[in-house]
Amino acid sequence: MFSVCWRSGYTRIRGSYTSTQKQNEKSEDVEDGTNHRVPSKVKRVPSGTHESLDYLPSHSEVYKTWLKLKPHRSDWDRWLMMGFIGIVVGTAGFFMHQILDTCFEKKWELVESYIRHGDFCTTWLFVLGIGFAMVIGASGLVVFLCPASSPSGLPEVIGYLNGAAMRLIFNLRTFIGIFFSCALSVSAGLFCGPEAPMIYIGAVVGYGLSQFKSDTLRINLPFFTRFRNSADRRQFTTAGAAAGIASVFRAPVGGLLFALEEVASFWDIKLAWQTFFCCLIATFTTEVLSSSFGGFEYQGYFGFFKAEQRILFWVKNLLDMSVLAFIPSIILGIIGGLLGALFVFLNVKINKLRMKIFNSISIKLLRQLSKILDTCLILVVTITITVYLPYLFSCTPDPTSFHITNSSHDTHELWDVSEYNCPAGSTVLTSDGFLNPNRTINQAAALLVKNGKQGIMLLYQRGTHEKFGFPALFITLVFYFIISCWTAGTAAATGLVVPMLYTGALFGRIVGLIMVYLFGVQTDEYGAWIDPGLFAAIGSAAYFSGVSRLTISLTVIMVEITNDVQSILLIMVAVLVGKTVGDFFNHSLFSSLLHLKCIPHLVAEPCVVHGKKKVNLELFTARDVMQPCTVIHLRESVSVLAELLTTNSHNGFPVVHSPAPGQDEVFLGTITRLELYMLLSNSHIFQTEEDSNTCKAVLNYQEVTVEKLPDEARMNTLLHKYSTDPQYQQLFINLEPYINKSAVSVQAHFSLQRAYIVFRTLGLRHLIVVDLQNKALGMITRKDLISLRLEKKLIKLDSGKLDSDEELLQ
Repeated sequence: MFSVCWRSGYTRIRGSYTSTQKQNEKSEDVEDGTNHRVPSKVKRVPSGTHESLDYLPSHSEVYKTWLKLKPHRSDWDRWLMMGFIGIVVGTAGFFMHQILDTCFEKKWELVESYIRHGDFCTTWLFVLGIGFAMVIGASGLVVFLCPASSPSGLPEVIGYLNGAAMRLIFNLRTFIGIFFSCALSVSAGLFCGPEAPMIYIGAVVGYGLSQFKSDTLRINLPFFTRFRNSADRRQFTTAGAAAGIASVFRAPVGGLLFALEEVASFWDIKLAWQTFFCCLIATFTTEVLSSSFGGFEYQGYFGFFKAEQRILFWVKNLLDMSVLAFIPSIILGIIGGLLGALFVFLNVKINKLRMKIFNSISIKLLRQLSKILDTCLILVVTITITVYLPYLFSCTPDPTSFHITNSSHDTHELWDVSEYNCPAGSTVLTSDGFLNPNRTINQAAALLVKNGKQGIMLLYQRGTHEKFGFPALFITLVFYFIISCWTAGTAAATGLVVPMLYTGALFGRIVGLIMVYLFGVQTDEYGAWIDPGLFAAIGSAAYFSGVSRLTISLTVIMVEITNDVQSILLIMVAVLVGKTVGDFFNHSLFSSLLHLKCIPHLVAEPCVVHGKKKVNLELFTARDVMQPCTVIHLRESVSVLAELLTTNSHNGFPVVHSPAPGQDEVFLGTITRLELYMLLSNSHIFQTEEDSNTCKAVLNYQEVTVEKLPDEARMNTLLHKYSTDPQYQQLFINLEPYINKSAVSVQAHFSLQRAYIVFRTLGLRHLIVVDLQNKALGMITRKDLISLRLEKKLIKLDSGKLDSDEELLQ
């Protein structure tokens, strides 16, 4: 449940509680989508399946006492931990690349002879059989080993770093399941990439390694214990996610900026330095290992970084630019924005249909098997198109040479999969490592059969104006767009970055080919920019932006993975146009998936639309969205506290106190549900009426602050005992040493826009609303600030169903 989520509406009246809003809440539960099987026409609001996180510790008396006893420490151990995370993530990225390259090469080597003899039926059976084994393993790992996590994991990471607690998504089982699921699904031939799972893997490493304990392995090492709090876990998770993208792309600066722009909701310059260091170590580790290993075979050159290996999609020939190149760049931005918005729309519709079908299956095992069957069906379609579609294309001369970087190949019997069914003849390796250009290739095979990384490299090549024709590019674009849209969201761990780059490169090269047909192949320096390879890279950036709505980090990543600094202005224009066009139609893919998964994510700028107009939240107040809250006295009876915890699900309570006899109670601070549980678990701190002026035992900070209940069954027994036994009505707990006296509160007439900014910027879990006399009136939690919830509330207010502020302040 959320903190103070689905409140039962209890109001305190002289020690007793009465229910005031049960019927309203029952209807809201259905309307807001706590049940995932609601009708499709009902709007679903992210609901109480996720708790909010407490990033700031409770500023209580026991906390301040604990701080005084702690020695002053420098941050050397924090930098050391960042280095550890970078090494582990970089090593994982290295193994991921090696597994993918090795599996792809071995798979097609097995069917080489069948392809050369035109036996495509046997080829299809072999490739499909291997793919089935891989896909079943990939889906089964996610479905059975780590069912609580998402296959890609990126929406969950974004939600967690935004302040929503996600259970069982950062553990060792998740790391193992997602890593091997990603490796198998990409190797099987699905139209996907390893990028989003690697971000997830990096986040898991950052979260788990910083704690030096594992519930799965039942180990708890006494090292780095000071990092076992929500704030530090959040920072290490951010660094791990950034290291994941840095390792998989060999783009350390891009990884840092990606975490800043898309993943992290809380950022400061100190975290930026440490994340930068973590990305540096991750990329360095991946490159050092990749410099000397290929296909898990040691090839020498340890620590020697070759450009064609270090830069993922290395563009060798940089072109001089003309101001006229901005015109096709803008056109590519428009196309990328339109196709990106269409991709988001279709993918959300497909995943909604998936959820509806899977949720309609009541038997758990059948539901799990149906998820695996869904991935297998996609594989059948993908492999069928991959194997049979190139057979419809004739072979064409390859006007360019192709560089071979893997020294493990046999130079006498060299076969490239792009030759496919073309006659073998003069395919020999020259002394400088290039294939003899006197050969023929199957254009569709070069685009479809090769994996995404190799296909993108071919599309980015400069000086290859007529290597691919319109039919191969267009047909590949259509099938790749549709199938990658269908693939995203399956049970297997899949990423979307490679499909986004590939799809954009395809239509970018089509636009470049059109310009070549219009203006011819230009050889002079003023017209050399008319190159399909250049526009393929710009198209990738435009489509990537149209889907993800990234700008700064995307531009840097594109430069880092291509080494094409000369085209940075063109890339920036295409990215900005793609984002602008996409935003006109819908939200980004990541935002849409957050909403689809009902993850309560607070965006940087809330967007509430009433009719066709955007609502200005400055015209509304905090009181308009607050929910009734349950208050507790500073000195409360044990039986009342036990009844309170038994009869409602609030996770935070305002504590009130009367400054003097006869005066009204005013807001003093807050206390959480877990803290009350721990206080009730220690009966030696209970007081009687006569003990009110004497000093009783006080629990220390570690005894009060826990992440979860040590023994839930024992706590339920105690609550029942305390609430039914009359003697506990005469026993009290003094809450003053334990309440958070720095809890943030705003007045009822405080601007709703600014209350939203305060809540999100400070990473709050509860925001108390008080009146002019500092009386606690209500509470704002994360679910109250979700855009759809705000829209519902403000529409009711506009209809006159809520009281005005003037009535409240009278």
